[in-house]
Amino acid sequence: MSTTTTTPMRRMTSLARAELTLLGRSKGTLVAALFVPLVLPLSVRSAAEEMDLAEAGLTPGTVVLPAAVGFSLLFAVYSALVGIFVVRREELVLKRLRTGELRDAEILGGSALPAVLTGLAQCLLLTVGCSVLLDLPAPSAPHLAVLGLLLGLVMCAALAAVTASHTRTGESAQVTPMPLMFVSMLGSGMFVPLELLPDRLASFCEVLPLTPVVTLVRGGWTGDLSAAEALGAVAAAVAWTVLAVFAVRRWFRWEPRR
Repeated sequence: MSTTTTTPMRRMTSLARAELTLLGRSKGTLVAALFVPLVLPLSVRSAAEEMDLAEAGLTPGTVVLPAAVGFSLLFAVYSALVGIFVVRREELVLKRLRTGELRDAEILGGSALPAVLTGLAQCLLLTVGCSVLLDLPAPSAPHLAVLGLLLGLVMCAALAAVTASHTRTGESAQVTPMPLMFVSMLGSGMFVPLELLPDRLASFCEVLPLTPVVTLVRGGWTGDLSAAEALGAVAAAVAWTVLAVFAVRRWFRWEPRR
């Protein structure tokens, strides 16, 4: 008599495959996740070409590329996962999964994996596209850009679970991600680099969740980040991620709100 031993990774992979099938059937989520981040960088490029970037040591390419990565993280990962977590909860999928072998972290991780991988692939595609179309040179500190992207993927997935905890229905999941998305797009250096903002406003924007990600990705190309600035950005991203994980462990809801 043989017994089948499953590992956490195998269980998460199996769940991720099922989630990928469901994601492919949600046309609205796919459009928002796949196409919106590809279009928004065009508006950033138009705005960047009218800014005095040389004074800050930037170029349109070093503004557009981090913004494109940020858009992908917000739409393909954060916003998409808020809807996925809420819909799966309302359909009692999460509740049923908890009755099996899967642990809570495995359920959330497996459910998030397709969106995270989609965001990763999209970021890589956008990076190549921006480098070619905007004549960007090779990154001066590629490790910072890679670190920023990986931290952003994990943080946005965790923040999505936090937002889903306070979202009542699948319909409201289209609205509840908006505050963080708008604040991030306007204040995290995606449309307007922090170097061009007044000092007080820039200091406030530095503590926003997506700011350290944009800072690290941009610093990876410009090479202008000092060791202290890079460590500060990493610490800020890790702090937001830890805070989000704590909030998920404390307040995430596994059953529908009644």
